[in-house]
Amino acid sequence: MKFDDEAASQMPLIFMPSALVVSSPICLYLLPMTDNVKHPQIYLIFLCVLTFFSCKQGNKPDVSNIRLDIKIERFDKDLFAGKQKGIPQTDAFLQKKYTAFYDDYTHRMVGDQTYSNAAILSTLYKDQAYADLNHEADSVFKQMEPQEKALTETFKYIKYYYPKIRVPRFIAFISGFAVQTPIGDDYMGIGLDMFLGKNSKFYRAIVKSVPLYLSARFRPEYIVPRIAETYAREELFPQRDENHSLLAKMVENGKILYFMDQVLDGQTPDAVKIGYTEKQLTWCKTYEGSIWAYLMENNLLFETDFQKIQMYLSEAPFTPGLGEKNESAPKLGVWIGWQMVRKYMGENPKVTLQELMADQDAQKILTAAKYKPKM
Repeated sequence: MKFDDEAASQMPLIFMPSALVVSSPICLYLLPMTDNVKHPQIYLIFLCVLTFFSCKQGNKPDVSNIRLDIKIERFDKDLFAGKQKGIPQTDAFLQKKYTAFYDDYTHRMVGDQTYSNAAILSTLYKDQAYADLNHEADSVFKQMEPQEKALTETFKYIKYYYPKIRVPRFIAFISGFAVQTPIGDDYMGIGLDMFLGKNSKFYRAIVKSVPLYLSARFRPEYIVPRIAETYAREELFPQRDENHSLLAKMVENGKILYFMDQVLDGQTPDAVKIGYTEKQLTWCKTYEGSIWAYLMENNLLFETDFQKIQMYLSEAPFTPGLGEKNESAPKLGVWIGWQMVRKYMGENPKVTLQELMADQDAQKILTAAKYKPKM
């Protein structure tokens, strides 16, 4: 059984069987799950300033002959509608329609193997928090045609570069902030409660567990970029254990973001790709040369100490030690890696996307990129 989720790290649940949670002043929290659930860092992206590369990036391949029409299945609506139909009937219906996803939902997202499906459904239907959250998700996502269209276009590009991929089912749900974009055996989930819009009242209620710098990205326009990133990281290009140095991690993440450049709509802002505010994006552009010089002068590129390099790769409100008054952007190693890969592809136009993604030689990419941003 496969169940990976990139975007949630022990997110709080607002509804759960009472024996499964511990109390908090704000809400209820799920006890740590096992079942090999992955919680990689959420890495995202920013834009290139080279004119010639921008032109190259804009030349998208023709995918009009690729037949694909993605539809998002609304598990959230089916689950809530079952409240009026009776638990046994609803349980049987959801098992038949959603198969593996339904099992993951009941036993890994909002419950565990201790409870039967019927017990979990009963708890949900009695919980006002579930009803309130479902109402808000339904009001924000009355229909999902824009997301379906964008996902179809993105996966056409993915199939253009990787024709043998299996396009998963896409299933929308709410889980009380347990998971955002889980991957199962045959599906990708879309946790609508983690895309309600940054001003949602629910995010203010869970701020002690989900800081505002993270929930500020819980907006509808992030759905397709997060799906593309999760699919790339988990299905196409899983992280290699031997890549330990900061440089290797920078290039590895930079390649993921460059891949997103190629498969996302050309109108997707770089700030959305990387999860930066516009102010953070501007800061990175302004101080790109200084950031690079700092990494070089402190001999950080070939550093392998996990604790030392994580501050340049992880989510945070800013990067300590860089910039004034905490105005720096976070995960600067990821951002620099992205610019490095973009420069490499601009300098080496004969390299295909497939060749880039398969290349594990970070030093070669750095050298061939001729990456030397000006101070």
